[in-house]
Amino acid sequence: MEWNFPTAEQLAAALRAGEVTSVELTDEAIARIERDDDAINAICVRDFDRARAAAHDADRARARGEDRDRPLLGIPVTVKESYDIAGLPTTWGMPPHRDYLPAEDAVQVSRLKAAGAVVLGKTNVPFGLQDIQSFNEIYGTTNNPWDHRRTSGGSSGGSAAALASGFGALSIGSDLAGSLRTPAHFCGVYAHKPTLGLAAIRGMVPPPGPALPVEHDLAVVGPMARTARDLTLLLDVMAGPDPLTLGAAYHLTLPPARHERLRDFRVLVLDDHPLIPTGAAVRAGVGRVADALADGGARVERDSPLLPDLTEAAMLYRQLLFSGSVARFPVEAYEQLRTHAAALSADDQSLDAAMLRGMVLSHRDWIEANSRRELHRHGWRRFFAEFDAVVCPVTPTPAFPHDHNPDPRARRIDIDGVAYPYFDQLVWAGLATMPGLPATAVPAGRSPEGLPVGVQLIGPMFEDRTPLRLAELLEQEIGGFRAPE
Repeated sequence: MEWNFPTAEQLAAALRAGEVTSVELTDEAIARIERDDDAINAICVRDFDRARAAAHDADRARARGEDRDRPLLGIPVTVKESYDIAGLPTTWGMPPHRDYLPAEDAVQVSRLKAAGAVVLGKTNVPFGLQDIQSFNEIYGTTNNPWDHRRTSGGSSGGSAAALASGFGALSIGSDLAGSLRTPAHFCGVYAHKPTLGLAAIRGMVPPPGPALPVEHDLAVVGPMARTARDLTLLLDVMAGPDPLTLGAAYHLTLPPARHERLRDFRVLVLDDHPLIPTGAAVRAGVGRVADALADGGARVERDSPLLPDLTEAAMLYRQLLFSGSVARFPVEAYEQLRTHAAALSADDQSLDAAMLRGMVLSHRDWIEANSRRELHRHGWRRFFAEFDAVVCPVTPTPAFPHDHNPDPRARRIDIDGVAYPYFDQLVWAGLATMPGLPATAVPAGRSPEGLPVGVQLIGPMFEDRTPLRLAELLEQEIGGFRAPE
């Protein structure tokens, strides 16, 4: 049997049944990487010797009966380059840090290893994790497995491409601006952006910063997989507070999914945004999901007065997102931004203007923006008293051709033949990120060109199992991951 594309759940069952060993799974995954990754460039740091040693240890542990408490025992996985792994470089794609070697594992890498996972290596990222593509001067460009001329997405693009290519059964990534969901959408796999604060983030820090247990605004870490059930399996390993802070006093108990049957879900479907159009291919994907929900008996609505204002949400997200992006800018560059922002007309309410104003927010202004965010969160609480999930795009288009223009603000995204500012496509990702809601990216078919198309399922805060369960039910109705042809 070929072992590179079965799910983690299937691999665990085969390992328990003695049909395969972890050493065999690991050797086969390594062979596939060595055969295919030159064309994809997903695995930027290989750790094959330690992976083989871990696989041997996993087989011995299974023989001792240790698999009962180690749900990933012997399963090959990959890790986004931005996570610290002791003895491997953590660069975030930034050349000045190409030789930085952390001394200890990130908390999520430790949890993977404690669960028995075999880490094959690290996956590629953009410079500083600040792009919707994955390329950098150190490791080069990661290609989309479906079309090498196109991006795999960012910033967890290497992880999504690895999963689509059969390089390990699971991966872990991070998400600030769709960095889990967009690559999943572009590569035809699954990803889950957890509720803000649900999974400890220590050790996912720009080099050479110390791995402190700080709370990050907007940013989360989360699972990627080839099925919805595998997402849940991996989230259960990742979720929980940092043992150095809240974990000293609290234990996590996630609420169960609100419903087990498709016909019991109440879902709002969105495919229009007031600030950017949705391309035909993505609109069709949203439509396929909406039809499957309706056919399964779910209550499907296309509009609700309870939905928080999408324009205000996008502007607020833009401000909060970019307010943190300039913290380490040189003083001269920051002062230039302040000059440009001061020159903006008060009537300029474009997304670009919101980005520039966000870059130079004062602390006073940030507190005001955060207060407006709390009003949005309260609006979402009222919304989720009547609905269980929102279905909407991840981005307006499928994977786009590589665009390495060194000035990202000069780039454009083509939506059905019309050019739009590159970063405007982030508005859909921000819908869940700004208030900190969980969101699950799921495959929703193919574009006319054969490219994967995904959608996201946004759920109530700290009810991550609800969109994950809906993702599982949709997978049964419309299908899920399919290996690139």
